[in-house]
Amino acid sequence: MFIPAAPHPWDLTPAEAMALQKEMAREVALLPLAKGLRFVAGLDVAFERSGRGCASAAVLWDVSTRCTLERHHFVCECPFPYVPGLLSFREGPALLGVLALLRQTPDVLLFGGHGLAHPRRFGLACHMGVIAGLPSIGCARNLLCGRFEEPPARQGACTPVRHMEEVIGAAVRTRRGTRCVFVSPGHLIDLEGAVDAVLASCAGFRLPEPLRLARRAARAVSRRL
Repeated sequence: MFIPAAPHPWDLTPAEAMALQKEMAREVALLPLAKGLRFVAGLDVAFERSGRGCASAAVLWDVSTRCTLERHHFVCECPFPYVPGLLSFREGPALLGVLALLRQTPDVLLFGGHGLAHPRRFGLACHMGVIAGLPSIGCARNLLCGRFEEPPARQGACTPVRHMEEVIGAAVRTRRGTRCVFVSPGHLIDLEGAVDAVLASCAGFRLPEPLRLARRAARAVSRRL
């Protein structure tokens, strides 16, 4: 699958990266999903022990048949240190590399990170979605910013995540009795569509299935580095 090259270098200083986030955040479009949901690509990254190298994985999942259609991994060096709020500069090259290996174009990209639920409204899913030009969603296990009330214990329950009086995402209960995940739109999808896509991609675990499988695959490859 063709993925455009990033319109910027990755080896920036943290100050330069934050300025770029604010600039690129203007390109984010939040709107209803333009087509039906069938093919969801889960993407995640794992790091080897030194932190200098990383492995990314992409799993393309068919929502209608509940089957994995494609599975790929990509290995590269990390161009950026770990800095909270700047995850996309650390993981971006690996994610774009594995995304390019997919043969089928996904309807939605599902990332193990945040989208709009970010201090500068430009999390990992926003960054990758803008570059790839595809609908993207952030689905994180922990909250980066904002506040929320615990949703009811039933599967599918959700409550808004607010930051500075703005709704930036949702706390979603993907499985009864488990901790919620934090869903936010990245690009070319709205919050309602993002929550619906995450719930449609669940298969009995806390994380949606394509993301869970991608996380497991990336960790397996990183252990061999």
